Amino acid sequence: MPVDGAKGCIRAFTQSKRQYPQLKVILSIGGGGAGSENFAAVAADPVLTANFVETAKNLVDKFSLDGLDVDWEHPSDPQQGINYISLLATLREQLPSPQYILSSALPAGQWALQHINLHLAQYYLDVINVMTYDFSGPWVPQCGHQSQLFAPEQPHNDAAHLSCSSAVSYLLAQGVPPHKILMGIPVYGRGFPGTNSVGQYSCPAPDGSDKPVDDGAGNEKEIVFDYCDLPVSGSIEQHDPEVGNAAFCVDNEQNSGFISYDSPQSVKLKAQFVKQTGLAGLFYWHIAADSTTAARSLIATGYNTMHDL
Repeated sequence: MPVDGAKGCIRAFTQSKRQYPQLKVILSIGGGGAGSENFAAVAADPVLTANFVETAKNLVDKFSLDGLDVDWEHPSDPQQGINYISLLATLREQLPSPQYILSSALPAGQWALQHINLHLAQYYLDVINVMTYDFSGPWVPQCGHQSQLFAPEQPHNDAAHLSCSSAVSYLLAQGVPPHKILMGIPVYGRGFPGTNSVGQYSCPAPDGSDKPVDDGAGNEKEIVFDYCDLPVSGSIEQHDPEVGNAAFCVDNEQNSGFISYDSPQSVKLKAQFVKQTGLAGLFYWHIAADSTTAARSLIATGYNTMHDL
């Protein structure tokens, strides 16, 4: 999509609606790490909340956007959970439905959602984007599938119990209507150096301990590949049928080890699951990393499967 430097990226998106009138453009605020650092303080202070909501609404109206997405990752105690609901309520008051769309990105694990009254949250939200990915990574010592549709019969660690299916089931059990749930697809892969199969320890320390690989400064090192670059050169794309055809390859040339990702085969099963469960659909993070080849495109696969094309 061409971007006019004088008008900026947001204008480029909104102007594309002239060509695609059905397109909805929503501004997402927050994100992982530093992106969410200010949410707790803002949501705890009525004055800061009012200022945030006013500024957000002004941005939405200024650029003729369709709504706002709250990506607070994530309320980490009961009071923050209460403040999160209050923030949503204030936003909904100023961004009423159906004139505006209000959505929120939420983690997939019950450990991260336990402080949120999801039944109350969905009352204010049009859509909940469930980030059903990053189940495994350098924060756990044993490698695993990072976005498995189903958990294996014998999970090798606590992280392996988590799945797209279990995340959706938890939201449904908490009173979130299925038509408000979007299930996330990662358009990237995660590598685990020194491994070639699920359950192995990633680059064990020389002393024999089971510490995860780090960057030399004591920080967990993330090895991430854009989906369009997978499978890596010299490797073969494989699938694990037990967990919903989760894709993987093994990089022996650059020692990235076992690489977990989604493929057209796994996305097709996820799209079928979405249809069978009555969910709103799929979302992708991020679309720029998708394949430009129709047969390999995750977005095209998901769309075609859900629309029986």
